[in-house]
Amino acid sequence: MKAEPWHVRRNRPETLKYTALDDGLYRYVMECRSRDGDAVLEALRRETRKKFPDDAPMQIPRDQAAFMTMLVAVTRTRMAIEVGTFTGLSAICIAKGLPKNGKLLCLDISEEWTDVAKKYWVKAGVAKKIELRLGAAIDSLKKLPNKKIFDFAFIDAHKPEYDDYYELILPRMKSNGLILFDNMLAGGRLGGKKPPTHPNAKAVDKLNRKLSRDARVQSVLLPIGDGVTMCRVVG
Repeated sequence: MKAEPWHVRRNRPETLKYTALDDGLYRYVMECRSRDGDAVLEALRRETRKKFPDDAPMQIPRDQAAFMTMLVAVTRTRMAIEVGTFTGLSAICIAKGLPKNGKLLCLDISEEWTDVAKKYWVKAGVAKKIELRLGAAIDSLKKLPNKKIFDFAFIDAHKPEYDDYYELILPRMKSNGLILFDNMLAGGRLGGKKPPTHPNAKAVDKLNRKLSRDARVQSVLLPIGDGVTMCRVVG
């Protein structure tokens, strides 16, 4: 009997080619990445878990952190924006990928969270690259110049407002700029036979479907962390 190829999974349609992760395989994924700057990031993770135990899961996972730093670097991003900063881990990852003269604008509503962020931005050596603005994100976005200034955007804030952030940021993105949305698998609430009922899941599902049809961008939903939808700005 001819041996089955190692990459084949039984009883799966050809269109569904993926490898499901269990805890062991996921730990392997975490191990097989560059560790530059991990000491500061791990210290930040520990302090966040200690000070904000209920909110700590909002931090992006380690594989996504490494992916974002690399993505910012290879796209030669000079001006980036982040909506939803929390304790600053994702901002460090973005800023690390920027050149020395690169800038990251961070928008958040919490002084308590971002006080922790500012401390670790200094420890990571990226504080000079980052500007923080506190306040409602929609209001802050409306105050930005009406011109194309950003190469990269990361959106990870109030899910029902994701579409509003998108429409306010898109006109300010340069051609071929990238917009990343976090938590686009809504904790596994999507993809079932019934439509989602949770407000966050409903908002994310609606935006995912909108982006897949939006001629202004090319989009792909990546199964990293809780799902990252990546959009390339067309024209």
